[in-house]
Amino acid sequence: MQRILVTGGSGYIGSHICVELLTSGFQAVVVDNLSNSNREAIRRVETIAEQSVDFIQGDILDESLLRRVLEDYNIDAVVHLAGLKAVGESVSHPLRYYDNNVAGSRSLLQAMDAVGLKKIVFSSSATVYGNPSINPVAESAALNPTNPYGRSKLFVEEMLADLASSDDDWHVAVLRYFNPVGAHHSGLIGEDPLDTPNNLMPYVSKVAAGKLERLSVFGDDYSTRDGTGVRDYIHVVDLAKGHLAALNSLSTGTGVDVYNLGTGTGYSVLEVIREFVEAAGHDIPYGVVARRPGDIAECYADPGKAERELGWRAQLGLAAMCEDAWRWQRNNPEGFQ
Repeated sequence: MQRILVTGGSGYIGSHICVELLTSGFQAVVVDNLSNSNREAIRRVETIAEQSVDFIQGDILDESLLRRVLEDYNIDAVVHLAGLKAVGESVSHPLRYYDNNVAGSRSLLQAMDAVGLKKIVFSSSATVYGNPSINPVAESAALNPTNPYGRSKLFVEEMLADLASSDDDWHVAVLRYFNPVGAHHSGLIGEDPLDTPNNLMPYVSKVAAGKLERLSVFGDDYSTRDGTGVRDYIHVVDLAKGHLAALNSLSTGTGVDVYNLGTGTGYSVLEVIREFVEAAGHDIPYGVVARRPGDIAECYADPGKAERELGWRAQLGLAAMCEDAWRWQRNNPEGFQ
């Protein structure tokens, strides 16, 4: 049985990846500092999968800890998710993002190199594309991130490329996520933001549950089908399965392969609201306000490369994303608390 280290494994995406790993015959070892997650998520992963997870509370900046974990658990490959992820916060506190996301990744790669482990799946982001000039966005599109969060992801991508160029033994899959939403169908794990949500779906969920008064729609005058911003939303379970497909690819390829993980379909803000109203069974109050600086009209993926090379494609549509997000919110009104 292969042992996979999942950094940031108790977070929103990490917990869903752990479920897929355990139910697919892998053993999951998690390192997480719990700065933006909850230990309860791992206990619920174990309930869903009916298997145990080895959990170590620690920071990816602690290279000696990482090296011990890699050696003690005889790790076969790494799924690297640990990192700060709020775009707005990255603009206000850029050094935190470069320290955690870039220096933390360097620390992990040095620990891996020291023990001779050279297989890694890296959690990147569609923010590396910035404001794309053409949709759908392919992996070959220009890379021009517009904020420190996106730049921190691109810096790590470049670090991985340089590392693989220097040593043919490295097997690297870089996954550029679009907009993960939804929750596990069980309703046991889902997105649990510590503060007011930054992203659309968890904010809509909170408004639908009466936890927040109303949703602000930032602009309705974009050149899109209904004037509101269009994004590629992907169900978090589909995203997790994409990591397994990438992980399996590491056994056959070398060097760096980059894949978009998205559905290839863009949904507008108003379309998401209407679908969530269907899931919740009642109206969701919202109002249109001015555009946010830096927001773009439209961005959605060309996921064809992942289907051709990994045999992966998203299976769950917007209705399932909203239904599962609402089930998680309804069953866990205070999140994991």
